[in-house]
Amino acid sequence: MKIYDYEGKKNICGERVRSARRELGLSQEELAARLQVKGVNIERDSISRVEIGTRFVADFEIKVLSEILGVSVNYLLGIE
Repeated sequence: MKIYDYEGKKNICGERVRSARRELGLSQEELAARLQVKGVNIERDSISRVEIGTRFVADFEIKVLSEILGVSVNYLLGIE
């Protein structure tokens, strides 16, 4: 499967994930742990890669991230 870049990044939500995570005072490790509790198998280093835009983010991951971070999917996608 080929994953394409958008403006040099593999995702468009990374910067907003970082912002929302920091707003809640969560570390990358804490966010990874909360994702794992919800059934999304992701490690701390993958959270880092999401935030800098070097890791693709699946649709189900965006949904769970929005729930944990208390933001909308639209916010993570830069729509609002």
